[in-house]
This record gives sequence, structure tokens and C-alpha cells, in this order.
Amino acid sequence: MVGLMGRVTGTIGPGLVGEVIVRVRGGAEHFLAYPATGSDRIERGTVVMVVEYQPPRTVYVQAAYDS
Repeated sequence: MVGLMGRVTGTIGPGLVGEVIVRVRGGAEHFLAYPATGSDRIERGTVVMVVEYQPPRTVYVQAAYDS
């Protein structure tokens, strides 16, 4: 999971549990998502990279590209 790219489907930020969709295991799956750095806010539609995975359905992400 770490290093895979995904897209935010529910805003991620401090105090928020967001959601991302990631292509994994031959399909696309939704995961609960938190920002890798606690102060980041990542808006819906942003391409992100998974930096930490906590099974079964939680990931920590950061924006894949600078904006």
C-alpha cells in the first residue's frame, strides 16, 4: 500500500476523517484517510500518495504534487 497513488473522495484534514480511492488488488477500493502531517487539509479530487497503511482500511496520505 505504501507508495500507491489515490484520489481524495472526501476532504481530509485536522479533525476530519476523509476518504480516498486507491487502485489495489486488481480493482479500486475506498479507505479512511488522515493527513500524513496533522495540519494539512487535502481537498476532494486531489491526487495523493499513501505514506502509511494501518490494516484493514486506514491510510495516511500526502498530496502527490505541489500546488
